[in-house]
Amino acid sequence: MSPQALPFEKPIYVLNGPNLNRLGKREPQIYGSTTIEQVEMQCRQAAGERPIEFRQTNHEGQLGDLIHEAIEQGSGIVINPAGYSFTSVAILDALKMFPGPIVELHITNIHRREALYHRSLISKAATAVIAGLGAEGYAVAVRAMQEILRRGAPGPDVQAESS
Repeated sequence: MSPQALPFEKPIYVLNGPNLNRLGKREPQIYGSTTIEQVEMQCRQAAGERPIEFRQTNHEGQLGDLIHEAIEQGSGIVINPAGYSFTSVAILDALKMFPGPIVELHITNIHRREALYHRSLISKAATAVIAGLGAEGYAVAVRAMQEILRRGAPGPDVQAESS
């Protein structure tokens, strides 16, 4: 892709935080039996012709680096920051620099879990939040991102006017 690529040519970044590489094995009674590889395939199918950059890291700084990459090369970000949702001001600050739409994703309904999981810092930068749909939520998030991009919805740095 050229550095001057049009927004519709730029990929959607699907970013995954810590422990998501263990999907299908880690607490399947909570997170299900779908693997991260299956999630990636579902995202690519949901995206159709639009390219997907699908990444996972267990390291906060690397997740920040991936967000910085998306700032330069991506059209939108779908992010499951996992445990960093509730603790990482650094990830929030990186996302606030992204000029396009952001969909925050959680496999479980974080509001039905322990109080520790009720307040996501990342939501402050998100255009939309999807939670509780299981691994299928990834495909829903990618389709939602496609629609947001089609409509030209603002990213996190644009405040909607009140009517």
